[in-house]
Amino acid sequence: MAFLLFQLNSLRSRLVLLVLLAIAPITVMTFINGQRERDHAVAVAEENLQRLTNLAAANEAQSIAGARQILRDMASIPNLADDEAHCNQLAANILRENPDYSNLGLIRLNGDVACSGVPFNTKVNLADRSHFRRAVHLRRFVAGGYVFGRVILKHTVNLTYPVLDEQQRVTAVVFASLDLTRLDRFVADIQLPPGSLLLTTDSEGKIISRKPNPDDWYGKQVSPEMRNAMAAEPGKPVTLVGPDGVSRLHRFARVGNNGLTDYTVTIGIPADAITANARHDQMLDLAALGATIILALLAAWFVGDVLVLRRVKQLADTANRIASGTLEARSGIAYGKEEISDLARALDAMAAALQEKEKQHLRAESQLREADRRKDEFLAMLAHELRNPLAPISAGAQLLQSGHASEGAVRRTAGIIVRQVHHMTRLVDDLLDVSRVTRGLVTLTRAPLDVAQIVADAVEQAEPLMQARQHRFEVKLPPSPLLVNGDHKRLVQVLVNVLNNAAKYTPTGGEIQLAAYADGANVKLVVSDNGIGMSADLRSHVFDLFAQADRNSDRSQGGLGLGLALVKSLVELHGGAVAVESAGEQQGSTFIITLPGTPQQPAAAPASQASAPSQQLRVLVVDDNVDAAQTLQLLLETAGHKVSVAHSAMEALEVAQARAPQLCLLDIGLPGISGYELARGLRALPATAHAALVAITGYGRHEDREQARIAGFDHYYVKPVDVDALLALIATLPTPSGVS
Repeated sequence: MAFLLFQLNSLRSRLVLLVLLAIAPITVMTFINGQRERDHAVAVAEENLQRLTNLAAANEAQSIAGARQILRDMASIPNLADDEAHCNQLAANILRENPDYSNLGLIRLNGDVACSGVPFNTKVNLADRSHFRRAVHLRRFVAGGYVFGRVILKHTVNLTYPVLDEQQRVTAVVFASLDLTRLDRFVADIQLPPGSLLLTTDSEGKIISRKPNPDDWYGKQVSPEMRNAMAAEPGKPVTLVGPDGVSRLHRFARVGNNGLTDYTVTIGIPADAITANARHDQMLDLAALGATIILALLAAWFVGDVLVLRRVKQLADTANRIASGTLEARSGIAYGKEEISDLARALDAMAAALQEKEKQHLRAESQLREADRRKDEFLAMLAHELRNPLAPISAGAQLLQSGHASEGAVRRTAGIIVRQVHHMTRLVDDLLDVSRVTRGLVTLTRAPLDVAQIVADAVEQAEPLMQARQHRFEVKLPPSPLLVNGDHKRLVQVLVNVLNNAAKYTPTGGEIQLAAYADGANVKLVVSDNGIGMSADLRSHVFDLFAQADRNSDRSQGGLGLGLALVKSLVELHGGAVAVESAGEQQGSTFIITLPGTPQQPAAAPASQASAPSQQLRVLVVDDNVDAAQTLQLLLETAGHKVSVAHSAMEALEVAQARAPQLCLLDIGLPGISGYELARGLRALPATAHAALVAITGYGRHEDREQARIAGFDHYYVKPVDVDALLALIATLPTPSGVS
């Protein structure tokens, strides 16, 4: 039979021969593979079990790390423990925004709870709580063990963080009670085989989360065998018999690293369930082997040509078409359970994946081109916006240098230069504001504010542009006050940017309206105009960085396309939202700013101080830029002060010893010795120990200001300095005993 088959040249006869030759080794390998699959199933189960355990631990660690950050932020608030009402309000606000916590608050060193996000009528003392004592002793974040809350009556773990004073002494402890039902959210989403167990314990072996039946197990102690396994090497698999008599394979993982918590997570899967699939698969393999041999013999002899050859040729043709670049080619073979169908499915999936990757490549290429185009447009607009003020400044400087200008021309030229410098300063400030917001460095000084005062201050800044363009401007405010809790300066900046945007894109003589009203618990500020409107495409990215309507050289409205991006970021920092509506181009636009309202009364405005009379001072100006130093010298001498100039730190110290200046205006970026070190040196000299030190620098970051304060500076100005503000500051300095 075999000899005859070898003499045949048909594929069917050869397929039959191959099937006969393959029967014996396939049968042997089926048994061998069955054993390997069982071993592999155990290894895979251990690996997957460890991965799932690590994932559960990482999820819980993320929740606890988030709580640590909130507590760290609370602990950094100055004098938090001194204002119980503010502390209660702050804790309540954080509690509303973070439903994972049952309570937040502050504990004094005697254990009394000074403030709490959950109101309570009786005095609560937590001096006996270990998490409080550990936070005071260790002076770091502590994740405590299981606690059933005395006030909130919930299953919790308490997370604590010490409040340190300037001498790094513990003055109080802030805490957050994490609701254990919230900690179990990730546990509830995990699909485990029947009979599986997932639980988390604290450092004392008490259960703080469990699946299934968590409510029946909160606070209970695990078995000594489980406790010992948790204390052993975390990555080592252990088989344990549970209280229900089920033998389970367990893996363990610590919650967090670097001392975040002492919690341990374990997941246990019944040992029988691990190899059940492998045993079932082996039986299926054996059955499939017998059926395959029979069907293969029949198929090879009777229908090999129909079921194999034609399909193989069809797959080969499809593969060749795909290789030639026709990615939409498909095999056209109906998917079944045989190998050729799997091959057809894989081939079709490969073609679909290649086609999708090609589409993604084209989309990414388009997005890169768009990003590159927007970058080029922004750089061109930045150059345009900076050259615009530089032109009149350059022309004015040349006019002043000529020495032939009349007194009136000098005044007009000086006014032009001042206005253009202010314009360039605003452009740079916008860029710095965007940088600070995108890096999360903006800190809001919140207070209850009257919306009417915000509107009045914003209108005062935006109205000159509207008047210059002859706009009809109307403000509508309700008769009763509207209150929000926010940063006055930043909210005025938001409203000014929106009003200026409306003025820039509304033609001369157009109409602009500002309305404020209450909408439930929120306050809405609506700015509408009948200007050029927006297309649907522009509305979709109007709040993106560098976005402008019709940005081109002949219709530029000025600015860098940063204002509305700042508006969106600042409003969202206040917990609000901003939206835009427009019926289309030439149909006007409406910007809607929504802010959370507050029932608190606005803080009383500080009483204005009368300007002190002008006085003559001994002033030391230090700047390595000779032109900047001489300009500031001329300005101060014109105001009647006696000014000395130095261009390095060593020269400044010599002048200070000789002249004993009462006011020192110092640049920070000096060669050799920085302005910070110079300030410390001046404070160490008897002649300037009590002099007023003012930083005048190009550095404007919060970190720079803080470093200047530590170095001994009294005031801080960013170049180009606001001359009026500087002269006003000098006028408020203590009157000197005399000027030599």
